[in-house]
Amino acid sequence: MAFSLNRVTLIGQLGRDPETRFVSDTSSVTNFSVATQNSYKDKSGNWVNDTTWHNVVAWNLSEFIKGNLHKGSKVYIEGRIFNSEYTDKNGDTKRKSEIISTNIIPLDAKKNDAHQEDEKEDNTDLPF
Repeated sequence: MAFSLNRVTLIGQLGRDPETRFVSDTSSVTNFSVATQNSYKDKSGNWVNDTTWHNVVAWNLSEFIKGNLHKGSKVYIEGRIFNSEYTDKNGDTKRKSEIISTNIIPLDAKKNDAHQEDEKEDNTDLPF
């Protein structure tokens, strides 16, 4: 058996608020898009920002993570690429790529005074 690897690591901004739906009493799926940018110089020597959009699928996210994801927020994503095909209503075959996340870390601090006060009280014994 040959070794293979399907792994993606992204840091980018959410392009829209996440949408969560329940697929059973115990499972939910959350979908959102993430934009990443690559900068390069064109033939004229001018900097160009190239944006790539990624569709992300996350299963059973915690309320904490969902509460820290919103349009414009910065996020770290680990996962794998999943490609699929489907037939649209006109009979045309369409392809789509998604990132099936295995790890999500919000990189923006949530602006919640009550939550920040709780954290201060909980961390008073820590040496750092």
